[in-house]
Amino acid sequence: MGVRPRASRPGNRRTGGDGAQGSPPREPPSSTRKTPPARRARGGSGQRAPTSRRPAPARLKRGRAIVLVLAGALAAAAAALVALVVGYGRMRTPDRGRVVEINWPDGLDTDDAAALLAAEGLVESERAMALYLRATGGTEAFVPGPHLLFEGATPRELRQLLTRAEGRPTARITIPEGFSRFDIATRLEKLRIAGRKTFLAATADGALLDALGIERGGAVGAESAEGYLFPATYDFPLDSDARDVAKRLVAEADRRWSTLAAQGKDGLAALQATLGWGRREVLTLASIVEKEAVVEEERPLIASVFLNRLLDPTFRSRRLQSDPTALYGCVAWPEEAPSCADWDGKPTPAVVRDPSNRYSTYAHPGLPPGPIANPGAPSIAAVLAPAATKYLYFVAAGGGRHRFSESLDDHNDAVRKRREATAP
Repeated sequence: MGVRPRASRPGNRRTGGDGAQGSPPREPPSSTRKTPPARRARGGSGQRAPTSRRPAPARLKRGRAIVLVLAGALAAAAAALVALVVGYGRMRTPDRGRVVEINWPDGLDTDDAAALLAAEGLVESERAMALYLRATGGTEAFVPGPHLLFEGATPRELRQLLTRAEGRPTARITIPEGFSRFDIATRLEKLRIAGRKTFLAATADGALLDALGIERGGAVGAESAEGYLFPATYDFPLDSDARDVAKRLVAEADRRWSTLAAQGKDGLAALQATLGWGRREVLTLASIVEKEAVVEEERPLIASVFLNRLLDPTFRSRRLQSDPTALYGCVAWPEEAPSCADWDGKPTPAVVRDPSNRYSTYAHPGLPPGPIANPGAPSIAAVLAPAATKYLYFVAAGGGRHRFSESLDDHNDAVRKRREATAP
């Protein structure tokens, strides 16, 4: 049986497409091969063109425009917020002259702080104030304790006051010679420097008086800085700490006393030797001289009258009989003396002679418990260097002057003539 030959298969590994065994298939001639698109784009150079991921120029422009619009919107919003904060911070509420002494609580947040200010009538919109406080740093820097706030203050000024910020508005106060601490307290409040009640409390605080070196010996009525608050002109920031105000006035008094005591050292030594006096007693008598004297050159004469009453053995009562001392008692301790209940500010026999009035130098011998006012340098100097006289009496003679007498008879005659001259 004959063997049938195996049919050849195109593309067989052992036979090529043309029938030749073991030969790889031929590629078509180069003239018939297609150039890849990338190469055509490069002009048939044979190099592949790099692929670019950057957006088209139009897309770049649109993106940049969106960014610029957003940035502009944010800048406009920020500028509007700043303008709103600055504008509101400068708005004033109606100023009717009312002041508010307030003991600012510790730890209030912006909402509570705004609510308190609105409740006191210091801002018109609680919500707007709360937003303003948040936008300007909150309330952490607010100083707790007594503050003197006032109507008409802008939100910015209220923040300055409550933080006791440096550079806040100031006021100038002139304290006349002879002002009491009650007079000073009233003027401080009027000028919006410190609250009246707060200042009176500070100038009667025993711990502060001890720290300032103020002698507090004697009756309870002497427990204050009266006499040590030197009359002069000062500049203070609005809503100052009342304790700081008191410290400054006392510091000025200390400085002036050092000079006056050095100049009148002989007179001070004589007072220490004869009456056992120190600075406190000198200031007490100087405050009486300050309230009695009107004409400058009479101060040493008036001082001599009171010192003669204390030193002359023939004047046995040792009563100074000065109306201003009793009147001060009705200012400082009105609840103690029944005669002060209907007091109208003028001296009456009932007021000046009331034994319940601890400051009455008609009812009590010697000096009153403490100064009745804050004397100036001339009155202090007059006590340290009194005129050399034997006068024991004086009475007003008109024009701010007085008539001085050595005897009671002469004094009574001077009083009679004065009454005749002023009778209607």
